[in-house]
Parts: sequence; structure tokens; C-alpha cells
Amino acid sequence: MKQLLLLWLVCLSLSASTLHLNASSNPSRLNPLLATDAGSSEIAAFIFNALVKYDKEGKEIIGDLAETYAFKDERTLIFKLRKNVKWHDGHAFSAEDVLFTFELIHSPKVVTPYTSTFRMVESVKILDHYTIEVVYKKPYFKALETWMMQIVPKHILENEENIMGSSFNTKPVGTGPYRLSKLEFSKNIELDAFDAYFEHRPYIDRIIFHVVADPTTRFLMLKSHQIDVGSLEPMQLQRQVDEKFYDYYQKIEQISHSYTYLGLNLKSEKFKDPRVREALSLGIDRQELVDILFLGHAEVCTGPFLPGGAAFNEKVKAPQRDVEKAKRLLLEAGYSKEKPFEFEIATSNASEVRPYAAEIMQHQLANIGVKVHLRVMEWQAFLNTVVFARKFDAVLLGWSLSLSPDPYLVWHSDNDKPGGFNFIGYRNEKVDALIKKAEGIINREKLAEVQKKIFKELVDDNAYLFLFIPSSISVINKKISPIEPAVNGFWHNQIEWTIAP
Repeated sequence: MKQLLLLWLVCLSLSASTLHLNASSNPSRLNPLLATDAGSSEIAAFIFNALVKYDKEGKEIIGDLAETYAFKDERTLIFKLRKNVKWHDGHAFSAEDVLFTFELIHSPKVVTPYTSTFRMVESVKILDHYTIEVVYKKPYFKALETWMMQIVPKHILENEENIMGSSFNTKPVGTGPYRLSKLEFSKNIELDAFDAYFEHRPYIDRIIFHVVADPTTRFLMLKSHQIDVGSLEPMQLQRQVDEKFYDYYQKIEQISHSYTYLGLNLKSEKFKDPRVREALSLGIDRQELVDILFLGHAEVCTGPFLPGGAAFNEKVKAPQRDVEKAKRLLLEAGYSKEKPFEFEIATSNASEVRPYAAEIMQHQLANIGVKVHLRVMEWQAFLNTVVFARKFDAVLLGWSLSLSPDPYLVWHSDNDKPGGFNFIGYRNEKVDALIKKAEGIINREKLAEVQKKIFKELVDDNAYLFLFIPSSISVINKKISPIEPAVNGFWHNQIEWTIAP
């Protein structure tokens, strides 16, 4: 009998499927209300659910924890919740959790930029155990997208005094398809399939994130087939993989929903002069950055909203490098060979590309007489001691954007505050007014007109120096199916994936 049991356990372990992924940094907090970095958000997405989400084409908003939704009038939204949802500890999900999440995100216990996401909500009311009524202050163009914020459990957190330092942030309990089973910082993060997931149990039993800060090591792990889904840099794609590599992986290349920018600390006296900001912009050759860093697998970024979207302003072109005008502007601002303009660019080594981009810009700006110092840091230290502490001259960073961008979080002066995403300290009354005007426009064509004005104002003001939009080059183990690339990426059907033996 004992031998039969051992044989059964061995067979079970052999049949269990595991998806191996890379993480470039440790997650800061796996509480979705506090997850502000990409690493934390990526892992939290497997653990938690929101009320609604985009379909795979990014055109329609469909239910997630909500089974259905309907607008009672222009300001009132009714959600009917699923009745078969369980938290990972077996506790039943209900309308109480939704109301609790809304109240918690506004609590003085929590410091999070996501509070602004709910700024247009006037009230949230429980109509019954599985029905929620949301009333907005006025008609709001992102009324539904507001509820793409993931929901947290009331029964675990309601008596927690220290939310920011809670053990929940590293031992989360969600409703998602996977539950956290192991968290070893700088080593492995393991997620196990949740048997009671409301859609169905994922077919892949386990996901392991291997935390590897060094990009070269991540690439070598990919080449040695230790990773099932990974990304390639253009140089790797063009020169460091051969045909044999594609015997094991399939490649998916799409324009990413993200851009990289140089953010100037506008609280600093040295960047308050618009002539200085314009000179720096004119001193950068963006096309050269794209050509050197991406070998054709990227495009120059012209502003804060991505090409193809309704908010994109095609009339705004990227600044062309003009060394002589840049020098003249710096001279007018009081700088010269004897007194050069000098600043530091800080970035993180979590990205393989950005440290090199900083070096290229250092060289380009030297040609207009600007001295640039570089600081490259580990991701968490960079976020905590530089970005959110606002202790920088300039940061080289990127944003991922939703399919329906809301400029309020990054550009409105309300979010120039501790924990806010407007950490460069940008303030512009005209932009603030345009953002507020856009909030109440439901007609998509009229909304796009206002968003295009915001786009132009931000570019003209050199609020950021917009640099490039990389292509997303992913490779996936050919044993995994079904893979269905779409506008919303290829992860949308992950619980359906299987790995062939």
C-alpha cells in the first residue's frame, strides 16, 4: 500500500505542469491597492480580479467579478456580481468586499496614487449581497474603467491597523486563478492554480517567477529553455539567436502599450526655465536612439498617448535635433562654456535598454555643451529613494498605458503630492482645465478633440522629453497552447493554456 501511494505521488508530480517566467525585480507589495511598480502589478494580476476588464481586442468592457453591469442613468451604474466566487481561503466574495475596497482606498491608512482613480465617484451603495450601485458626481468618460481596480478581501483587512506594512502585502489572498504559495525575495515567487476559481481551475498547475536582476542572465536562461515565456531585446533578436532558437520558441512582435521618457524635476530651479527644457529636447536625437538601441524594432515617441488611439495627435511631430538652436537657448538662459548646464540622469538596471539610452543622451547633450552625470540603480532602491522621494534632477523611466488613457493621474497638479504619479511636479492651469473638461465628456469624438489638445500642450511645454515606443518582442514555448495574440496582448486566455509533454 505504501509503495502504491509513493508511486501515485511520483506520477502526480510528473504530470503537474509548471510555467516558468522571469521577473527583473522583487515585487514591492502584492496588495493591488499599493502595487505601483510593473513587477508587483504583473504578479498581482494572477492573484486578484477586478469587477470588469477589457476583452481581448480591447474594444469592449466585459464582466470579471461582475456578471453584468448597466447604466441606470448617465450618473448611476449597477453591477450584478457573480455568486460563485471564493477567496483563496474559501471565504465567499460579496458586495461587502467591493464597498470595503472603495472605502479602504480613501482611508488615511493608505497612501496610494490610485485614490485618484475613484475621484469622480460620489457614492457606492450595497443594494443586496450581490448588487452594487455606484453614483458618479457627473457623467464620466471612464466610469466603467474605474472598476478595473482589483478588489481586496474585507474579512482579512477590515481590522488591520497598518495597511502599508501589513503581512497581507507579501501574503496576499485574492479571488484570482492563482494563489501565492512561496515568496523568496531575489529568488523564486511561486503561484499555484486555485482549484475553486470561478471560471475554472487553470490547466497549468503552477507559475514560477524567477527573480533575476541581470538581463544577460535572463537571456541565457531563455536560451537554455529554463523560461517558457520571455522577452527579447532587438540586439538579441537580430544577432544573438539562431534558427535553432525558434525550434523551441514562437515569436510575437507587437507595438507595445508603453513609452520611455526623460522626466525633469520641475521643482528644481534649473529646469523651471522653458528655454532650458527646450534646449535639452533639441539636443536629443530620438531617431538615433531608436536606430542604435532597437535596430528598427521601435518608433520615436511624439507625446503622452500612443499611436492608433483616439487621443493621439498626429499633427504633433517629434522635435528634430537642432544643435545650434539648443546652444543659443542655453546661452540666453545664462549658460556658456565657462558656466555649462549640468545635471544628473537617474535610471534603473531593471531595464537593459535604459542605461544605454542614458549613455547615448549623455554623448548627444555634450555636443550642445551640457554635462550629464549618470546614476544607474537597482529597481526598488531607484523607486523608493529617488523617484517617489523626488530626489533627482531627471529620471529615465517609462509608462504603460491603458487602452483608454486618463491624463489626470500623471499630469494634473492634484497629483503633485506624496505617493502621486506626478512626481516631476508638473503644474499647468490650462492642462488642469482641459483634463477636468475631458472627464465629463461621454461623446468619444468630442473627448478625442480635448485629449489631442492636452497632448499638444504637454509636448509644447516639454513636461517630459518623450523618447521612444519600443516594440514588444515576446517568445513563447511552442509546447504552450492555445496562444491567441490580440490588441490586448496574449495573456488574456492564460487559464486555458496547456503545456504539452
